[in-house]
Amino acid sequence: MNIRIRLSALQETRWHEYLIRFVLGGLVTACTGAIANLLGPETGGLFLAFPAIFCASATLIETHERERKEKAGLRGARRGKEAAELDAAGAALGSIGLLTFGAAVWLLADDLSWWVLLVATVTWCAVSLLLWSIRRRVWRAFRPG
Repeated sequence: MNIRIRLSALQETRWHEYLIRFVLGGLVTACTGAIANLLGPETGGLFLAFPAIFCASATLIETHERERKEKAGLRGARRGKEAAELDAAGAALGSIGLLTFGAAVWLLADDLSWWVLLVATVTWCAVSLLLWSIRRRVWRAFRPG
């Protein structure tokens, strides 16, 4: 499966799907705030690494891919599952990258200025891209056929 940006997907998304993402993202954020109030900001911050709209987006991605294949007269269940799996892998690897962002800010917190956020952001991007690259190479090496 190739990764690409398809702007036409924005037109395929129905208004209620955006609402679902907004509501679920808001609920996760509110829960994170409640955890921070109860257990402190350090613990609450750990939960911010959870991709808030992942729950909704995984099911919506699966549905859209399946519907797209079925319109073409093909079975789309497998393709939908693969697309959702790919999204989950990206969310997991991005969360690890976000963890390195937090670690960089924590380690450099004595001098919290714009360069700390820049270093942390570059670290997050570099780690996420490195992990995705490793994942692709491993997947290609072991994929059947």
